[in-house]
Amino acid sequence: MRPLLTLAAVAGFQSGFVTAVSLNVSALTSGEVESDWTTTYYASAGDPLLLGNDGGASTGGFHVWDLNGDAPLEASKSLFTGRAKLVSTLYDIGGKDYLVSIPMTTSELSLYELPAASKVDNASYVALGDWSALCTWKSPSKNNYIFIFGKTEGIQFLVREAGDAIEVLRVQTFDIPAEMAGCAVSQAESKLFLSPDGGKKLYVFDLAESTKAPELSLIGEVEDEITGVTVYVSKKGSKDYLLVALEKSVSVYEYPWTLVGSWELSGVEEPEIQGISLYQASTSKYPEGALAYAIEGEDVLGFGLSSLENALSGLNIEPNVEYNPRNLDGCLKHSPITKACSFNGFSSNGACDCLAGFTGETCGEFKCEDDCSGNGSCIGPDTCECKDGWGGLHCSFLLVEPEYETDANGSDGDDPAIWISPKSPELSRIITTTKAGDGAGLAVFDLKGKQLQMHYSSKPNNVDVIYNFQAGNRTVDLAFAACRGDNTLCIFEITSEGEIRDIPGGIQPSYAEDEVYGSCVYRSKKTGKQYLFVNEKSARYMQYELTATPNGTLHTELVREFVGGSGGQVEGCVSDEDNGWLILGEEPSALWRYDAEPDGSEEGYKIAFVGDGNLYGDVEGVTLVQGKSKDEGFIINSCQGVSAYNVYKRAAPHDYVMTFTITDSADGGIDHVSNTDGLAVVGVNLGSEFPNGLLVVHDDTNELPGGKAADPNSSYKLIGLDKILAAGPFKDLNLLDETDPNWDPRA
Repeated sequence: MRPLLTLAAVAGFQSGFVTAVSLNVSALTSGEVESDWTTTYYASAGDPLLLGNDGGASTGGFHVWDLNGDAPLEASKSLFTGRAKLVSTLYDIGGKDYLVSIPMTTSELSLYELPAASKVDNASYVALGDWSALCTWKSPSKNNYIFIFGKTEGIQFLVREAGDAIEVLRVQTFDIPAEMAGCAVSQAESKLFLSPDGGKKLYVFDLAESTKAPELSLIGEVEDEITGVTVYVSKKGSKDYLLVALEKSVSVYEYPWTLVGSWELSGVEEPEIQGISLYQASTSKYPEGALAYAIEGEDVLGFGLSSLENALSGLNIEPNVEYNPRNLDGCLKHSPITKACSFNGFSSNGACDCLAGFTGETCGEFKCEDDCSGNGSCIGPDTCECKDGWGGLHCSFLLVEPEYETDANGSDGDDPAIWISPKSPELSRIITTTKAGDGAGLAVFDLKGKQLQMHYSSKPNNVDVIYNFQAGNRTVDLAFAACRGDNTLCIFEITSEGEIRDIPGGIQPSYAEDEVYGSCVYRSKKTGKQYLFVNEKSARYMQYELTATPNGTLHTELVREFVGGSGGQVEGCVSDEDNGWLILGEEPSALWRYDAEPDGSEEGYKIAFVGDGNLYGDVEGVTLVQGKSKDEGFIINSCQGVSAYNVYKRAAPHDYVMTFTITDSADGGIDHVSNTDGLAVVGVNLGSEFPNGLLVVHDDTNELPGGKAADPNSSYKLIGLDKILAAGPFKDLNLLDETDPNWDPRA
């Protein structure tokens, strides 16, 4: 890391009639933190604080630093909550201030009293989903609200005193057009601003105390990807400024969208910033306030601060160091949440508009989504008490215990495959991927999760098995993965003992225009030809034919390209060789079916979509349970945002069967699955441990017994297929009769 100046050297210059000001990095946090999002805390007494998330598997949660401290900043407190990427603050609820965060591992929106950052008991709300943006708003009536945003929806919460406690109540859930990755609030304008993940547009909606879904409108567009947004609050009578982060710079707009200039980050090689926030008050080190951000650069991964001294004047912005989020205009006496509506709804024109967890003419009765799916009782607002064996979203998920887990391996696991041994089913192997730096490659485990081998390769993502491939004069099994590290097709031989080794021609070019992402394999029943499917994040699918020369050297040829889904991010896929189908997941929106033949139609069939009541984003892994005929069997996909799995009939129209999730084992020795990614299944009899087949699923955060710490490396959970398809509530459906325990992949 190069030395940093203790004071920002700021110089203005004109570029395209827009003033650009150099903004030096004034301070960085020590060590490395998987950083995404920042917030600052205006302390009523003592020093101000910088707070940032931690997305690490073993360190996940948030950290607290003295914002006015000496560089490098040392954390004054670190709290493990599980992987987290969002933090914000709430002020003056009953005279106390709070940090808000929502771990990815639990989806529990939680409050922590500041400045001590101690968790508040029973002040939380479990909102299952993959949330990517968080904002808070104090209304003119001084009610406090939280907004969280995910792939296709947003949720608004009310946070308030309830006697001596604090309660978090859902106000409403509403649709949004895309995954949002940045948000900010203007108190003066009563507006909330949103930027989509990877997008160049900024959206806005009006803030109101209502259950009416907000209407988004476009406020502006920039030339590069937006990585964060925040608001600089001007003095009363002047317009606020929108600060829009673009990785290496921050564009500054006078509200609503007049470009004033930009701040160009300096002091770190190749900086990329995101999750920006502001501290506007004056400190000894930052007399005109500071900009905070998550930062990645050469030898830098964590958080940073830049002094606004001279940066504001460089754009002719008058500093407002008197700003304090506690000193907002408003009066609780004018609150629309009234006694007439049992304080559980908004009073409007003599009628009550109830919060999501309440119903009745005066909002005096509890309400739960879907009446707890018939699998529980509604015991409070949005609160179900589930029957044994049920949990998840309003008691709609079957709870399944894991039987084994693999040895922890690699900090960025993704996808498993199951290789069926030709010698004995009990000798079958589990092959998994890890994309973590020097440890990237394929790992091999036995059916109890014991690691047997690690074969290093260039960041393989998804892995699949090819059986009985003719390589010259040999018939071999292969493992195939798309490798992100060098954008290649990675193919390896699997020996009859289940060991992975290199094979001539095993590294093939992908000709990808973007980073390769997901992959799967397909052998045509029509022609006997072997194909590989690979996709890019952009939804471009590429189909290759795999062949071998007479001496056994592998070769691939690109034979087809098409767009998978509706153009959203894609990854997991599986082929149904008997039916000639490719089944793929479009992460934010749907599960699709396509023709798998190279001359097949490029028009897809939508099996299920996010918002149909059963499917949830991210739609990640996809796998197939073989049946005795091509119309029997099941499709299983993972829903990362809710850490659950959906089962559909293999036969068209692919009827929905169930949703299940993997819990802690009864003895506490194996943890539940969180932030799940890929999965693999076989319905084959694999011996006494798994006589009805095996499901293997990725677990992102491998929590240690007790749940207060996590292994930095990922694991995969092993579950007998009968524990799912023949579980109590589904036993009478005889679902196992539709699987083929004698299926031979080499036949």
